[in-house]
Amino acid sequence: MNYQLLIVDDEVLAIEGVKADLDLPKLGIAKLLTAINIRQAKDLFESERIDILLCDIEMPQGSGFDLLSWVQEHYPNTATIFFTSHANFKYAKEALQLGSLDYLLKPVRAADLENAIRKAQAVIDRSSEMNRNSQSHQLWLKHHTFIIERFWVDLINHSTPSKPAAIRDQVERHHIPISDESVFLPILISIKRWKKGLDRRDEKILEYALRKSAEEMLIGDHSNGICFPLDRGMLLVILVTNRGTSWDYDYLINAFQQYTDSCNHYFYCDLSCYFGKTVEACEMADMVAELRRRDRNNVVFANQLFLHDDNWSSMPPVKLPALGVVASLLKTGTKDAVVHEVEAIVNNLVHNQGIDAGTLHQFNQNFTQVVYSFLNLRGIEANQLFGDEESRQISESAVLSLTNMMAWVHHAVSKAMNHAEVVKETEKIVRSVKSYISLHLDQDMTREMIADQVFLHPDYLTRIFKKETGYALSDYIVLEKIKVARELLSQTDRPVSSIASTLGYTNFSYFTKLFKKHAGIGPMEYRNQFSAANKS
Repeated sequence: MNYQLLIVDDEVLAIEGVKADLDLPKLGIAKLLTAINIRQAKDLFESERIDILLCDIEMPQGSGFDLLSWVQEHYPNTATIFFTSHANFKYAKEALQLGSLDYLLKPVRAADLENAIRKAQAVIDRSSEMNRNSQSHQLWLKHHTFIIERFWVDLINHSTPSKPAAIRDQVERHHIPISDESVFLPILISIKRWKKGLDRRDEKILEYALRKSAEEMLIGDHSNGICFPLDRGMLLVILVTNRGTSWDYDYLINAFQQYTDSCNHYFYCDLSCYFGKTVEACEMADMVAELRRRDRNNVVFANQLFLHDDNWSSMPPVKLPALGVVASLLKTGTKDAVVHEVEAIVNNLVHNQGIDAGTLHQFNQNFTQVVYSFLNLRGIEANQLFGDEESRQISESAVLSLTNMMAWVHHAVSKAMNHAEVVKETEKIVRSVKSYISLHLDQDMTREMIADQVFLHPDYLTRIFKKETGYALSDYIVLEKIKVARELLSQTDRPVSSIASTLGYTNFSYFTKLFKKHAGIGPMEYRNQFSAANKS
């Protein structure tokens, strides 16, 4: 190791004498720095790495003791040696109490100085080694946690076969702290929904907070378990004990209930916790798969804890009721009446037959089909009406829980019936189309582009527009453009080519031909005619 030495003394000759006595290469000193007062010394500490400080005690602008106190606070790894002209026991005692390694009297003999520097270097080397060992140990502990987590993830995902021999090989290879006597209790924590809108970054932050809270509230000092993310919105806690030891279920249930309540209150989410049964390592993958199935099929309950039940099984097929009444109410009833009818059907299913993920998925398909049929009869394009990001997210999450399903029912019914009402009022649609056209006369508009703005099929929009105005969409667009062209030609001096470009016509000849077709004369003739009329 190469060392850097700082000499601090208000006597320049004393500094030069020490420098002359030092054999820098022999001592492994790569850089020698000097200062004549404490202020200069502090500046050098700020800009350089100082390994050894060789400092006088008595100086005009502050004592060496003052400097050592400051160094101990800000640069504790620096080794300090005092040298002074006064053989004062009080000085020596204070120097050693403050942490000075040595106390030398001026004039300092070269051999004594060399020994003091060697002593300082030995202290620095030991300190560096201890720091490295401490850092390595902390890094190993952190890394080992990752290794244990990876061990379980590989086992659950079948990257490691669920065979005792394969598991034992991984345990020995990676020093996993389990034995043949170890048994495990897996507990799945699933985020059913977030109570507020979150982007993916905020969601990740809260998922991290949920994990750290689980480690603190459910595992404690980590001596008896581990918690890690299993999937998006899903954590797995694995508790470990020795065979023959019973779990304190009362304590665990209370801890998980407190955890669920805290997350519900502070982290804006609804959770469900699923206890597995005690398993050996080779049984873990199957047990976790069972917990995942239980979570997928729990589409009704949230903020609850579910203990393992050996009678967990798939539900018998459920016969879904017809949604004819819902279809009729969409046509003749109110939005509240439609939602109330759907709620009644769902509640009846929950209480009489039960709902799992498969049943909810089928119900969602049936309900969505009824809504889409209602829209189709009115010429409304469902993919356009529900093509926005909010509708897409609500629709996709509908099959995750009954709460999400009813959110989709409210959203779909409200949006479908509102727009159907708007379609009835074709005058409003036509006004919207006319307004859109007038604001986009500089563009090459198509009927598909315009139809997208009012969520209608292009054919249906063309029919109602012509019925209301007497014009086809394409003809109306041309007439509006010609009208604006006449105004610009008569009221401004802008070049005809500029007017054509403003109205979306890049082909000047085509614009001239089109203008003449509708106005009876060409653009320049129209302008000249209008100018002549004004003069007369």
